[in-house]
Amino acid sequence: MASAAEQLAANMNFGAFAKATDLHKRLLFTLGALIIYRLGTYVPLPGINMLEFTRAFSGQSNGIFGMMNMFAGGAVERMAVFALNLMPYISASIIVQLMGSVYAPWEKLRKEGGEAGRKQLNQYTRYLTVILALIQSFGISAAMQSSGLALQSGPFFIISSMATLTGGTLFLMWLGEQITSRGIGNGSSMIIFAGIVAVLPRTVGTLLSMGSTGDINPAMLIIIVGVLIATIVFIVFMERAQRRLLVQYPKRQVGNRIMGGESSFMPLKVNTAGVIPPIFASSLLLMPTSVLTFVGQNPDKIPSWLNWLPMLSTQLTHGHPVFMILYAGMIIFFTFLYTSLVFNPDETAENLRKYGGFLPGIRPGKRTAEYLDFVLTRITVLGAAYITIVCLLPELLIAQMGNSFYFGGTSILIVVTVTMDTVAQIQSHLLAHQYDGLIKKSKLKTGSKGAASTTRGRIGR
Repeated sequence: MASAAEQLAANMNFGAFAKATDLHKRLLFTLGALIIYRLGTYVPLPGINMLEFTRAFSGQSNGIFGMMNMFAGGAVERMAVFALNLMPYISASIIVQLMGSVYAPWEKLRKEGGEAGRKQLNQYTRYLTVILALIQSFGISAAMQSSGLALQSGPFFIISSMATLTGGTLFLMWLGEQITSRGIGNGSSMIIFAGIVAVLPRTVGTLLSMGSTGDINPAMLIIIVGVLIATIVFIVFMERAQRRLLVQYPKRQVGNRIMGGESSFMPLKVNTAGVIPPIFASSLLLMPTSVLTFVGQNPDKIPSWLNWLPMLSTQLTHGHPVFMILYAGMIIFFTFLYTSLVFNPDETAENLRKYGGFLPGIRPGKRTAEYLDFVLTRITVLGAAYITIVCLLPELLIAQMGNSFYFGGTSILIVVTVTMDTVAQIQSHLLAHQYDGLIKKSKLKTGSKGAASTTRGRIGR
């Protein structure tokens, strides 16, 4: 027999959606915030020779700058105020989370600080975001000045560019936090999702036009479309996949009644880390290569002892072995790292022991923690392999096609997973609204019965 929650979920329809006014406000707020973000991607950075920059970008649009442009929603090709997007914030989050595992004071804040500790670590993340944004904006502005893309070279251009780009990143960080608290889902993921979706139609149009003009073999075009569809289906399947561990609760006697004895399941997702590993890996690869690629465009201006920079810049573009090896290694590393941060076997085993639960055949306490760690490690290997395959498969296609277009597996993974999370968030809000409606109805019925009994008592008297 279905549970009450399952019955409510089955009854959710457009009528229930129409009555959920709080959900409407959240959706409208999220939509308004994303519109503001999209408008900001069209505000250009002051002091840039846009004609020369467009020419320089067109030569690198299929490399690392194509990846930056995809995440930034086209802001890089226009060198807009949101060109850095949330990459400094994501990099700062990586560093703070790493330090929270190895640096004792921060580890204590993460484990024992509760809500206050979490807020303190978030504050450290914001401070570090400012520092990283200043460093990246300085590198980009200095590289553009040395490449002759600035209308007027000098300290004023560098300072104004740093302030503008850093301010754009901080505004997006604040906007993402507002979406998280007042909108739907994770604000940072929604902003990155909106940027990818905004560029995606043009990418698909470019691919179809290349097929119509003969730049791509029709057979290869069919293969690419088939691979994309299969990748989406594979992502949905793997994101739903989980390992269920049976948890048993012993029977106990309370007075004259026997309670307990139930069994439930502990779901362990195959991809516990979600979309975080490829985003982290992309962010770390974008930091050095963004400046390196600009410098590599002008080999005549590079000193003799830095002659290796153009070759390194070429190897760190899509489809090249060095890029793919670094990308795959970082994805695997961050998959295991983030999984260890999200799921703690020792804490889970201790919570099971406190509430009297146990895994059949496994002793509570240390043995349960060791078993959970063993199972989690095995399924994380599958999760890391799945994310790596999804992210590298389009890279192999790019290598085969001579870097003629950019369509990253990371982009597909982000779009599909964020869409699934958003749908789940909407369903949870609808479920909560239905529960609130049932509670209000029960209170009204109880109140009317009480009033009726009071009236009957008065008439009897």
